[in-house]
Amino acid sequence: MTDWPILSTVTFLPLVGVLLLLLTKEDGQFGRRNILNVSLFTTVFTFIVSLFIWIGFDNSNPGFQMVEKHEWLSSGISYHLGVDGISMLFVILTTFLMPFCVLASWESVGKRLKEYMIAFLLLEVVMTGVFVALDTVLFYVFFEATLIPMFVIIGVWGGKDRVYASYKFFLYTLLGSVLTMLAIMAMYWQAGTTDITELLKYGFPAGMQTWLWLAFFAAFAVKMPMWPVHTWLPDAHVQAPTAGSVILAGVMLKLGGYGMIRFSIAMLPIASDYFAPFVFSLSVIAIIYTSLVAMMQEDIKKLIAYSSVAHMGYVTMGIFAANVQGVQGAIFQMLSHGIVSGALFLCVGVVYDRLHTREIAAYGGLVNNMPKYAVAFMIFTMANVGLPGTSGFIGEFLTIIGVFRVNTWVALFAATGVILSASYALWLYRRVIFGSLDKESLKSLLDLSTREKIILYPLIALTIFYGFYPAPIFDATAASVDLLVNNYSAALAAAKTLALNVH
Repeated sequence: MTDWPILSTVTFLPLVGVLLLLLTKEDGQFGRRNILNVSLFTTVFTFIVSLFIWIGFDNSNPGFQMVEKHEWLSSGISYHLGVDGISMLFVILTTFLMPFCVLASWESVGKRLKEYMIAFLLLEVVMTGVFVALDTVLFYVFFEATLIPMFVIIGVWGGKDRVYASYKFFLYTLLGSVLTMLAIMAMYWQAGTTDITELLKYGFPAGMQTWLWLAFFAAFAVKMPMWPVHTWLPDAHVQAPTAGSVILAGVMLKLGGYGMIRFSIAMLPIASDYFAPFVFSLSVIAIIYTSLVAMMQEDIKKLIAYSSVAHMGYVTMGIFAANVQGVQGAIFQMLSHGIVSGALFLCVGVVYDRLHTREIAAYGGLVNNMPKYAVAFMIFTMANVGLPGTSGFIGEFLTIIGVFRVNTWVALFAATGVILSASYALWLYRRVIFGSLDKESLKSLLDLSTREKIILYPLIALTIFYGFYPAPIFDATAASVDLLVNNYSAALAAAKTLALNVH
């Protein structure tokens, strides 16, 4: 690749769309069509450009690639971007899901379409920024900035309790992140730099690692979200518009997992090892408890939201197993969950646009007049359950193997989550899709429109493709994950030797 700043380009390209939207008038059908076209063109173009990151990426190099570095704030804080095998695919996931969000909003957003699209494009900028930032302050700025567009999207275009849900989302996430700011400042005073590449080489004292780990965990656990700080997620999902739910489940939950890999495991290995049993306990509770709660839901979106919390339990478990299978499985599970849960929310959006209700009881027998929809919904439900042959299986299977090598009991309890997820997912599917079509309101429903097929079919293809052939993802992440796990083991071994010498 030449000296073309591709990461900055991909990160800030949506701002061009924002500028064009500001110049577009929103009056009448023609104005709306222009706004949608500009948004769609911007997001698709950004995705195409982001593919050059993957094309130019060297799988055998475990370090950071396509690095850009410029002085930013004179105190040593720099504008520093780069991707490794762990972060590169998340950038692609972010740019990939955005055009689907624009298409999903094509008919459902009535008022203030222009502001809505601007909020989404700004959200794309800051989410991409989180994954490419190689400076802790820059990371923090992007990480925090994701709150604002999402807060606006839920608060303005959400359901009837949208204000409550958006404030709850905002306050939970903000409270966790304040501690992260303190941790970043402490790291700077200790190591004299905010550069992530330097901090990865710096060995923080064991006592300090504990406090830093807890501060980072506060932010990442809320963002994931882990039990018991997960309660903002079902509310946010239920109130958010369809596209908001897709981005929330598809990308924003992954910021927490990415942070845990990048900061907790990589920079604070001694503390991560010490707290691993604590994380395993929370993960197992999340997997079992939220699956049981999901079974009790009356609202389709709430059920899928609780299933997201359960699936994130596998991710946190895999990350803190801190072996190759666990971390690879966690990364794969996050990418797969981004596609599958995003698709499930799009499926809910399809019927919600027709009937304007998310109550499970309002549906039944849709297979009779919406067969294509029934097939699409079935594939994503099976992927959510973790059926072999879908991408959902590979991530879950690997995280359980990774954890099994560390603690067999944790793996055993986590495996029960697979059975529970099958229970609530199939129960939902049976009630919505099967049965006799006896409700009057359902008899006139039409099957998938062309626009809905364009949204759902590529996601079906990817879900099945990565279920049978996950190699492209593992090839990209392998070198970086190996380096991470080896460094982690080396740091623990060194700490053990030091402890023995002191004794």
